Amino acid sequence: MAPSLASTPLNDPITKHLRQDFARIAIDQTVGGTLESLRAKPPEGRIIYLYVVDAENRLQGVIPTRRLLLSAPETPVAEIMVKNVVTINQSASVLDACEFFTLHRFLAFPVVDDERHLVGVVDVELYTDELSEMNDPDLVERADDLFQLIGVHLAGAKQSSPLRSFRQRFPWLLCNIGGGILSALIMGVFEEELQKAVTLALFVPVVLALAESVSIQSVTLGLLRLKNQKPTWSELFGKLSREICTGLLLGLGCAVMIGGTAAIWKGDWHVAFCLLAGISGGVMMAAAFGLAMPYVLRLMKRDPEVAAGPIALAIADMVSLLIYLNLARAVL
Repeated sequence: MAPSLASTPLNDPITKHLRQDFARIAIDQTVGGTLESLRAKPPEGRIIYLYVVDAENRLQGVIPTRRLLLSAPETPVAEIMVKNVVTINQSASVLDACEFFTLHRFLAFPVVDDERHLVGVVDVELYTDELSEMNDPDLVERADDLFQLIGVHLAGAKQSSPLRSFRQRFPWLLCNIGGGILSALIMGVFEEELQKAVTLALFVPVVLALAESVSIQSVTLGLLRLKNQKPTWSELFGKLSREICTGLLLGLGCAVMIGGTAAIWKGDWHVAFCLLAGISGGVMMAAAFGLAMPYVLRLMKRDPEVAAGPIALAIADMVSLLIYLNLARAVL
């Protein structure tokens, strides 16, 4: 029975837990030759990914089983393999590998050295002994339960001392501190406009609050969409257009109410226009940055759950103020 994640030392080097009973295919083989070699010596591991290596044992790709079975026997495996393989470096820890499983949701990963030599394979059996209770046909069906279990253990493993939590989280709060200071400097640049129409200053808090609220909503949606999938730039750009439209509609809805209030309360239609256009533009941009930030951080191999919020909020504040006060300078 494989050890459970709870009993596996998470700081162990992953090389202590590698498997060698995996299918290793030479890149110069054909589909027919590969099938013959697999029949002659079936891999002992039940999670079968077919890894393609060159003569120096460097990982070149992975062959999907479906492609292997449906391709003509004379087809070279180099033509049907997937070249972009997600790998784990041999210097990683068990905890690092655990994050790979929850992020990419594969049943196994090849482990390579710095020159991509294939040194072994790590699979989900390292993390849970619940696999021993499953039959092979049930494995894929219950994969979501397994990944959720790994995620629970991973979350528990990340619980750290207050001092360590401070070190991990405080640097990102500097984004808020920097954003607040820059916002104050921006307001200083527009001091003349603020003195000319004091009503502008009265509505600065609500302009910032609306942008921050929509930004954090978009950050939350971005994190939820990333929970079970790997982000791509093309996917981000596709979702951004919809989020920008949503942000514009949210901004217009809020701006009509706030601008109308300013017009009725103070009778200043110039300020009302600045609020209408400033809130609409600020909220639209806040929504875009809020959605984009988790994707960008994940693509940069950073933790979006800790960093996305502070960065998005700081950007939302500065962009909203710049739009609002530049409009005031143009109109007043």
